[in-house]
Amino acid sequence: MSTSRPIADLDSPSESNFNVALPSRHGLDKIFEVASWVATFVGLIVLAALLIDTVVDSLPRLSWGFITNFPSTRAVAAGVLPALVGTLWLLVLTTLVAFPLGVGAGIYLEEYAPDNLFTRAIEINISNLAAVPSIIYGLLGLQVFVRWLLPVTGGRSILAGALTLALLVLPIIIITTRESLRAIPGSLRQAGFALGATRWQVIREHIFPLALPGILTGTILAISRAIGETAPLIVVGAATFITFLPTNLQSKFTALPIQIFNWVSRPVVANPDKNFQFNAAAGIVVLMVVLLGMNSIAIFLRNKFQKGRA
Repeated sequence: MSTSRPIADLDSPSESNFNVALPSRHGLDKIFEVASWVATFVGLIVLAALLIDTVVDSLPRLSWGFITNFPSTRAVAAGVLPALVGTLWLLVLTTLVAFPLGVGAGIYLEEYAPDNLFTRAIEINISNLAAVPSIIYGLLGLQVFVRWLLPVTGGRSILAGALTLALLVLPIIIITTRESLRAIPGSLRQAGFALGATRWQVIREHIFPLALPGILTGTILAISRAIGETAPLIVVGAATFITFLPTNLQSKFTALPIQIFNWVSRPVVANPDKNFQFNAAAGIVVLMVVLLGMNSIAIFLRNKFQKGRA
């Protein structure tokens, strides 16, 4: 008498097969987890080594005199005051231009613009512009802000540099604004409309305050990228050696990345008093302090808005 097994038993994998497959799958997950931790620690170790090496090299030059002195042909007497002031000018002007334009464009595209071929083409172009190399924005700024708008910007001025950097970060702020608004549940909008509020009232009183922390986070990252850029500023005519401070929007200017680039390009010599590499390291530390200060202020504002809504 022959015995037969149910068809379901023949087609379905046995319990022993599952027991064999599960360890293999979990083993791959464990390997990926370990590899991720290793990659993270390697990146942190390399970053820490670079920071420590930079700080150690900056110690011979880093002082209050280095911050308050003007550039000089003598390494021991050179300072970063014009570059530091120019960086602060660029930081403020870029934020004042890019933030309202980027947030306004993001709100319009996400909340008001109809879903048609034209708006979809704009969205694709904005996404592509976020990945364009910064040197392209420098060339655009040279033609538009330095040449075409010469009577307004004064040519190779701090205003032209700030407008160029604003173009650089504008797509990032627009994308971040749209994603932050998109993360707000649609039921909140419908509730506002049901109570008789207009679209602008719903956005102003409910949607925008909830999305503001995410918008500020994207703005922090965008402005941090802009302040560290060198190529666009070189193209629009930032000076590498000036002995005066900017007095208005049409003044000639320099910035910390430009000054650091100038010092790094100098030859390395054995005499520490004539070696500009130490000045470059000190300039990098000053630039990092400026970025950390700006990020700290922005993070404080973001957390304040979050607590205010909680």
